[in-house]
Amino acid sequence: MIEIIPAIDLIDGKCVRLSQGDYSRKKIYNENPLEIAKMFEDSGIKRLHLVDLDGAKCGKITNLSVLETICSSTSLVVDFGGGVKTENDFVSVLSAGAQYVAVGSVAVKNPEMFLLWLQKFGAEKILLGTDVNNRKLAVSAWQEATEIDIFDFLKGKIKQGISSVFCTDIAKDGMLQGASTELYSEITQTFPGINLIASGGISSINDIYLVKNSGCSGVIIGKAIYENRIKLSDLKEFL
Repeated sequence: MIEIIPAIDLIDGKCVRLSQGDYSRKKIYNENPLEIAKMFEDSGIKRLHLVDLDGAKCGKITNLSVLETICSSTSLVVDFGGGVKTENDFVSVLSAGAQYVAVGSVAVKNPEMFLLWLQKFGAEKILLGTDVNNRKLAVSAWQEATEIDIFDFLKGKIKQGISSVFCTDIAKDGMLQGASTELYSEITQTFPGINLIASGGISSINDIYLVKNSGCSGVIIGKAIYENRIKLSDLKEFL
């Protein structure tokens, strides 16, 4: 079975989606994220991927109150990321009710601090985010490209104890053109036992099957739900 994880991306406290991470290509879907979260919960979904796009862009958590509201008003298991830069940020996210802290840029730009968090809070509290463009990592809300190869990066983090990773292909994200299943297959074959969550490009139920066959344990779905390409009722077979 594959875990279905809908995404709520936040800008100014509203539920939005971007295309290929471009903040100028923003579409607002709902001004009340709690309404969306409850809709997911009512359909039988258990997990939620909550992204503070304001925080990711400016480097400081901005939508913590939305996390608190969703966690206190639903039973969804939430991972939260965007703007988590310090240990205090990490603690704040957990205190607000998140089960996992999604960490991406810090793991790349400040590996010493990331290792400290891993040792202090445990791998079970960290969801490592890897955003890739042509197999190279991008950080800081995708605004900064690197020359770091995803496989080299994952090899080091898995050695440190990381087991849960989500991977977003920037070229696919928000484009509804299918997921990077070849990349995901290569990752799961290279690192047996990795808990890999696919993100970006999901456009249909068939894409979910393809991702599942690539060895992923979960799939993050955003735009396809908001654009009614995938109906929540269609997801029941996976719940």
